[in-house]
This record gives sequence, structure tokens and C-alpha cells, in this order.
Amino acid sequence: MLTVQMNDAAAALLSVWTGPAPAQASQGLTAALRDLTANGIARHGAAVVLADAARRLRGTGSGGFIDLTAWECSVNSFHLEDFVPVAVEILDDGEPVIAEADQRLLLAQGLTLALHICHLGRSAEPPLQIRCIVSAGITTSTASDCLTLLFLQFRRVR
Repeated sequence: MLTVQMNDAAAALLSVWTGPAPAQASQGLTAALRDLTANGIARHGAAVVLADAARRLRGTGSGGFIDLTAWECSVNSFHLEDFVPVAVEILDDGEPVIAEADQRLLLAQGLTLALHICHLGRSAEPPLQIRCIVSAGITTSTASDCLTLLFLQFRRVR
């Protein structure tokens, strides 16, 4: 099941209220995001991570984390502005600011990446149910501190 949920600020930024929302970035993923996911996703024990991370983490467990969901969130969390060419201005008080057009680009890239990672999960054998979350820090029409994507395996509460 695909569910997309966004707050009013994100919906307005993507013009959801004035027409169909862009489900994916028109130009596709940036080269850096394509590189990030080029080798797909893989199981790391009972968790799901990017395949490159699985190779890097081989022989390790979930560290000091009590549950796999928290561990997956820490391993599979990315600041989108590290992979998408946008300008990040730092104010005198240390607050980062991203222009509205760049926020729109980050949101579109985040949605595109989320759909791509979910597709990788559905293509796995057996298929994996993946939950992707694209979140923004302080997002107004003029400021955002960051946009983050994280993904984890969907688990039913027992």
C-alpha cells in the first residue's frame, strides 16, 4: 500500500492544492542520489539497509539500540541537501536557511527517492515492505533547516 501524507506547508510548496502533485522530480534523481542507491537494498540480519551499508556493516549487530526500527532509522537516514545541489545559507545565529525553490526541489527529490527505495523493496525476493519518511525541519515559505529521508522495514506490532 502506498500512502503519501504531507503537512500543509509541504502541500502548498508542491502546489498540491492547485493541481496534481508532482509524484516525482521531473528530472529524476540527482547523480548523487542515484549513486547512493545504485547497489540497491539488502538485509542486515532482520533489518533492511542500503546494500553498500550492509557490506560496510558486515559482522556487526545493531549496536546499543534496543530495537531494529531505531537502528534502521539511524543507519538509513540522509540529509537530502548533502545529495542535491541546493544553496544552504547559514544565518548569524547558526540557523541554516534554504530558499523556497530549493525546498521544492528537495521535497521532489525526497519523494522520488522514497518511491525508488519502495520499488527496490517490492522488487526484492521475497518482497520487502518499506516505510520511507521525508521530513523537514523548520519549514516556512522562507526557511528550512534541513530535509531528511529515512527508511525502514515495515513491522507489525505484536
